[in-house]
Amino acid sequence: MNTATIINARIINPENGYDEFGSILIESGTISDFGPEVKAKGQIIDAQGLVCAPGLIDMRVNSGEPGKENRETINTAAKAAAAGGITSIVLMPDTNPVIDDISLVDFINRKAENAPINIFAAGALTKNLDGSTLTEIGLMSEAGALMFSNGALPITNAQTMRRLLSYSSNFDCLISTRPIESSLSSNTVAHESDFSARLGLSASPAVSELIIVQRDIALAQLTDGKLLIDLISSSKSVNAIKQAKLKHPHISCSVSINHLSLNENDIGDYRTFAKLDPPLREESDRLALLSGINQGTIDVIVSSHDPRPAGEKRLPYAQAASGAVGLETLLAAGLSLVADKQLNLMKFLAALTCNPAKLLGLDSGRISKSAPADLIIFDPNTPWVCRGKDFLSKSKNTPFDGRLMTGRNMKTICKGKLVFDFSN
Repeated sequence: MNTATIINARIINPENGYDEFGSILIESGTISDFGPEVKAKGQIIDAQGLVCAPGLIDMRVNSGEPGKENRETINTAAKAAAAGGITSIVLMPDTNPVIDDISLVDFINRKAENAPINIFAAGALTKNLDGSTLTEIGLMSEAGALMFSNGALPITNAQTMRRLLSYSSNFDCLISTRPIESSLSSNTVAHESDFSARLGLSASPAVSELIIVQRDIALAQLTDGKLLIDLISSSKSVNAIKQAKLKHPHISCSVSINHLSLNENDIGDYRTFAKLDPPLREESDRLALLSGINQGTIDVIVSSHDPRPAGEKRLPYAQAASGAVGLETLLAAGLSLVADKQLNLMKFLAALTCNPAKLLGLDSGRISKSAPADLIIFDPNTPWVCRGKDFLSKSKNTPFDGRLMTGRNMKTICKGKLVFDFSN
């Protein structure tokens, strides 16, 4: 598909708030023109009045490969992402072996060459994720790593965190960290509340997150490092980051779509598919996170895709693994919140397109002339029932199983090629 035109589309570009009906001309994998006056050429893709937006960028995806291919492979993750309207994913480094040197970054790059979507690696912050021995961030960045993370593990030592932020600032690299105070959260499985107490679950307080949020904000200000506080989940964290952004421009944060959509009550009668890290918190926290997106305090929404085989989930709650698949529900879950008037459509899309593109230094995530033709066409109103068994992902552990969703991805175009078509 060297030349194609998307016609009859409601074109939304969150980067500048553009929202008009028209056409998009695609030539040689890039957007050459768009708007109401564009003349159709080449292959015609009729959007039939549906929304055409930039393809989504998911900054937090666990594939399982290398080493844990029984959970997910890069190939199955790419197909699931395309089905969900995601055209770019960043793979977390907590694989086996860990992505902590240039050879592993190169492995991901080679795997990405034949993938239907754009795939990037996040390099590990510390060797083997040990939390103390710094990796060669500069070399991995040159090799193609877009950001650096310690996966699901926190950096517990403040001096190590300071060194990481200072070191990475020399290469203008983005550091992503999990805000967890380990002494308060180790060996816990739920949020500390009356609800978890009634269930008899070991729990950690939301202040465990806040302590590290405040610490890392202070260290980012000290070092002038670029910091992404990953997977915040509490109202206290939202407030702290809102205040920090007034003083430091290089602080950003992300939230999982799960924590925007669900609260601790969704655990119900010990539903392990709703066992997540961080744990689902109170409804007041969920509402604060939604407000953080609508007000622009929270920069990025991620799927936090974490595939787990049934054998790791169908266990007593305390023993079951944390995590949920999310590539195929990221868009739909957000559109459901939009339909319920809990989430602003433009803010939601910005947190999945232009905002992560800016943080990662990508040219995608926008509809503009010469931008990559990474686009999706979705129906914001169609209802459907989520069934994990129908997912393209290798694992089926979704907390949305059986849930009525509003909004569905219909077509995905990546690098100018149609890589997913729901009608087929």
